[in-house]
Amino acid sequence: MIKLVNRKEQTRKRHKRVRTKISGTAECPRLAVYRSIKHIYAQLIDDTKGVTIAASSSDAKDLRDKLLSHGGNINAAKMVGEDIAKKAIAKGVKEVVFDRGGFLFHGRIQALADAAREAGLDF
Repeated sequence: MIKLVNRKEQTRKRHKRVRTKISGTAECPRLAVYRSIKHIYAQLIDDTKGVTIAASSSDAKDLRDKLLSHGGNINAAKMVGEDIAKKAIAKGVKEVVFDRGGFLFHGRIQALADAAREAGLDF
């Protein structure tokens, strides 16, 4: 008998495996990324206190106006990466730990990470 596992279950397993190794602190928070079909989301999380330091998404009002199409493409991911890096630097955070959220480091996830690096964050 063939066992079928859906894509969400595989992503959840990968995320669980990644989260056992990655944890954010106040000095070096976790940059968590979530990708849906229509949008992409990024958060800076301090896991010791359990608080979100900064957040950005392609669904946010300030970025939604700048996007020409929907937020589910590489251009939107680049804009979110730049925005989260600006917010992090404004809060005094320069170094982060990247949490890809169980998604493969390819496409939109990679574009967000590269844009955040170019804007001044260190992974």
